[in-house]
Amino acid sequence: MGTLPLLVLSILGLNLNIKLLALLFFTLSLNAKERIITLSPSINEIIYAIGAGEQVVGNTEYCKYPKETLKVTKVGGYFSPSLEKIIALNPSMVVMQKNNNKLSQQLTKLNIKNQIVHIDTLDNIRDSIITLGELFHREQNATKIVSDINSSLKSIKGIVKDKKILMVIGHNTSLDKQIFVAGQNLYFNDIIEESGNQNALNSKRKGQPVLNMENIIATNPDIVILLAPYRKDKRLTKKELLEPWKSLPISATKSNSIYFIDKYYAGVPSDRLVLFLRDFRIILEKYITN
Repeated sequence: MGTLPLLVLSILGLNLNIKLLALLFFTLSLNAKERIITLSPSINEIIYAIGAGEQVVGNTEYCKYPKETLKVTKVGGYFSPSLEKIIALNPSMVVMQKNNNKLSQQLTKLNIKNQIVHIDTLDNIRDSIITLGELFHREQNATKIVSDINSSLKSIKGIVKDKKILMVIGHNTSLDKQIFVAGQNLYFNDIIEESGNQNALNSKRKGQPVLNMENIIATNPDIVILLAPYRKDKRLTKKELLEPWKSLPISATKSNSIYFIDKYYAGVPSDRLVLFLRDFRIILEKYITN
């Protein structure tokens, strides 16, 4: 074999080795263990759901699901995470919602990678799941979760139409004041509209709507859904929480259409949104049989 063919083979071999090394480096970079800190229950649940939970090294005191997350180091509360605790965990990525925008700026100055995701509307929830799937190389899992959410949304369509639905957030033993409800700025409103109905509260306020008894009566909802996933006093029974609503002169009272969801996932928009949509579908089905 001549000198030229040997030289060509050597060059080809060198190129092949470079390509193999590049492929090896790319594979290792994909499999490199991240050190993730999650700063909201929703983000925490999504990251576990896409299959990156083993890489979570820190989260908040309010991150309670899945059970493995209870053993993870806590870096503070939802609105008050500790910068010092975050730094001490040496994270490769900190994921947060927009309420932590100031913290994001501080982390960026410290050259700590961080990602802000929006989890308020249905579109934002789905987009954030895809974003986190791409960020942690779990695209297939993320796509499957979004597909399941979309299928669940289809299942609530047309069961009941053109009814006014009021979603009440919290646990009220009295309706004299401070009744927190879902406005047009949250995914609850999107779910109501996806089902073919309308939010009983027609308001464009960006903040959390707070009503009193007179306001509730004025909305005259056909269906009331009480969401109480965080009630601290577990001694309060479902009957006690429903009781104040039974004397209101509203359509929902007359048709006995006041319902109650106290599951933890009712207040955490994540992959478990499908469970909330299942409960919502059951409520609509009950309504038509009343």
